[in-house]
Amino acid sequence: MQTFKGYRRDNGKIGVRNHLLILPTVVCANQVCSRIQQQVSGTVAIPHQHGCSQVGSDKDRTHKVLVGMGKNPNVGAVLIVSLGCEVINAKDVKAEIETTGKPVIWIDIQTEGGSVKTIQKGIEEAQKLMGIIEQTPVVDIPMSELIVGVKCGGSDFTSGLCSNPALGKAADLLLHEGGTIVMGETTEIIGAEHLVAAKAVSQDVKDKLYRCVGQFEDEIERMGVDMRGGNPSPGNIEGGLSTIEEKSLGCISKAGTAPLQGVIDFADDIPGTGYYFMDSPGNDIECVTGMAAAGVHIVCFTTGRGTPTGNPIVPVIKITGNEVMAKRMADNMDIDTSEVLSGKKTLEQSGEEIYQFVMEVANGEQTKAEVLGHEEFSISRIGISL
Repeated sequence: MQTFKGYRRDNGKIGVRNHLLILPTVVCANQVCSRIQQQVSGTVAIPHQHGCSQVGSDKDRTHKVLVGMGKNPNVGAVLIVSLGCEVINAKDVKAEIETTGKPVIWIDIQTEGGSVKTIQKGIEEAQKLMGIIEQTPVVDIPMSELIVGVKCGGSDFTSGLCSNPALGKAADLLLHEGGTIVMGETTEIIGAEHLVAAKAVSQDVKDKLYRCVGQFEDEIERMGVDMRGGNPSPGNIEGGLSTIEEKSLGCISKAGTAPLQGVIDFADDIPGTGYYFMDSPGNDIECVTGMAAAGVHIVCFTTGRGTPTGNPIVPVIKITGNEVMAKRMADNMDIDTSEVLSGKKTLEQSGEEIYQFVMEVANGEQTKAEVLGHEEFSISRIGISL
């Protein structure tokens, strides 16, 4: 049984990082959270533009993502900062995160008496929480408990030929160990959804996948636009991808060959082990955010054109099959699989290389995105602002 060194939380979940998360419930608390983060080493913050002027399912999504980020087992403790008059209920956010057993503190800007006093209070509380989570022991964790998200962005012709199928080989290795793979991007299985559905373990799973695609296509039709104006993107087309079908055929290969166990909604908890699909946008940062809020530990992200995208709480591993871009953006790329295209390596060898690096990251090795401080975070909206 393969293992790595990680953190066992009170609820039994495992983490590969031990972050103190500074969580604003509303855009108005962003600056205060950022100031606290700057003053307390080792903390991460998730500034966002939401939390107010939202109703219904739109508000519910923001709530779910914020709670999910706090519950992710890569987070050891949470400091919540609210304004006091927003639609997101900080008390409820705190209560839901506390069900994990991790320490959670909530402070409110209006109650504390303004930004300066709240920053001072936040620094004090953050230092207390850091003192607690620094005592968390590092223990042996089986690879069977690891959850890895697979994502692609800034794709080019090398993505479908090389980096995506190589990642698929790595996914199969993790699944063979009993681990879990989560693939997202509903927009980027269109034209190949029948191939994903063919792997479904039941008719219910297959039907839900088709509903996700159908709902997206209905929304595009309602807007009266052609999705080809944004997907494939201009960069995708310059990189040699001509249609969404061509892009999708490459996209789906990164999940490997295992049966599809289920289809989950954006940022929903992952219900079991194996291969799952998350109904999520193709937008890089929104998709990775949904995965993090669902409880993914690590994201493997393939790119041909190059992107620096990271995440505040989840290590993001950058993989490319484009040798030229790998050299040009060496600061951002973790793994170059282009030797598959030149015949120097097989897909299986590159897949093994990716899998070994996943293990190293699980053991604490920092990704390039972490080293550079890329902490992108974005919640996808459903409704209009009121």
